[in-house]
Amino acid sequence: MSDLPSAIHPDILPRLDPEYVAFHNIHLAHRVPPHTIPWHPDIRKAPYIPGGSPIRTVGAVKDISLQNCKIRAFIPEGTPPAEGWPVLLYIHGGGWTLGSIDTLNSFISRQCKDNNCVSVALDYRLAPENPYPAAVEDTVDALKFIYYNGKAEFNANVNKIAIGGSSSGGNLAAIACLKAQELTPPIPIIFQLLIVPVTDNTASVTDERYPSWKECQNTVWLCEGRMMWFRNMYLPDPATWQNQTTRLSSRRMLCLPRTGVWREVKSLGVKVEAKVYPGASHQILGMDAALKVGKQQADDAIKAVGDAFNAA
Repeated sequence: MSDLPSAIHPDILPRLDPEYVAFHNIHLAHRVPPHTIPWHPDIRKAPYIPGGSPIRTVGAVKDISLQNCKIRAFIPEGTPPAEGWPVLLYIHGGGWTLGSIDTLNSFISRQCKDNNCVSVALDYRLAPENPYPAAVEDTVDALKFIYYNGKAEFNANVNKIAIGGSSSGGNLAAIACLKAQELTPPIPIIFQLLIVPVTDNTASVTDERYPSWKECQNTVWLCEGRMMWFRNMYLPDPATWQNQTTRLSSRRMLCLPRTGVWREVKSLGVKVEAKVYPGASHQILGMDAALKVGKQQADDAIKAVGDAFNAA
């Protein structure tokens, strides 16, 4: 095994897509994992994941400040439908600790361009400065703003809202869907797009419920040490871990999981499409210009959202 800080562990190497391995060895193996050094906010200034496609040109981009966070709306070109543009709120990952409103602008702007929808990025408060429930509160606030102000702000059809997220952002998206049904009146969500979502913050490598935790504890990018580092940043009080155990429910969901949680959702009668990408690493959505599997995941996610809007 190489002595580079992010070298691929021998346990994982045979399981990875060779194209990813080559890319990782060139671009990522030299990076120092953030969980191995003392915390400082400047860690967030590290370069983004390389290999992403360019941000698409859309009709307009509008940044809006909310009470404790900010949203960025990518608005389609042309004249909106009479009922308004459908809306996707998409939430970046980063273990509730890293990332920003800029993190997934390529993917989010492509959703706008390809699906003729207002596609919204969220700049939620980050841990450890703002632990749970700050990110949940900001996600719900953004959803409420879209529902109550979207028509006036960006010609949105607020009866055609989808929500999605990657990793910790998938966790926040799922929680927001549950909380949307508890509001008065409830906010209708037509679709969830969850890419490698965090679905149970009580999991560990010794947890027999999730054998993948032990099997993948040395995986690239999101090893067990980094996952626990994120959890402890966001949820420093173990009493709150159970609060983040989401049981996902929606009318339709594309779940691109590391676990089999989608099977539980499907057993409840929810229409679910689940797809696993063999050999893929956790962060491939941001590598859609460099990896075939990254492009495939992005293409599938774009199509899933477009199909949901067309069917609604």
